[in-house]
Amino acid sequence: MNLKLDENVNLHVVTFLQLAGHDVATVPGQRLTSAPDTEVIEVCRSEGRCLVTCDRGFGNRLRYNPSNYAGIIIIRLPPQTTLADWREAINTLIAGLENMDVTGKLWVIRQGRITITPDTE
Repeated sequence: MNLKLDENVNLHVVTFLQLAGHDVATVPGQRLTSAPDTEVIEVCRSEGRCLVTCDRGFGNRLRYNPSNYAGIIIIRLPPQTTLADWREAINTLIAGLENMDVTGKLWVIRQGRITITPDTE
């Protein structure tokens, strides 16, 4: 899967995703840090990449209809986030991507679970 990690995603997880066979680009790596959300998601669309973010705003289905994108994945973590929390979230993400297609969907990863919502069409 082609993924784009938003600037709020811990970059230590890039290696885990790459070892699982995913093509990973990052917002900071593409010099999009502090870019408006609309620009970030449009870059994802043009590159055919699923956005992985902690920004709950991307869960607004009226503004960011998942069916228009290669997928949107929101990771919800506890307030005092540790690397172990990130690792659990990314392991959940990797397992989900092995078993399901995120294209056109919104996934929310929280506490080892994935909540999936279909497109709105």
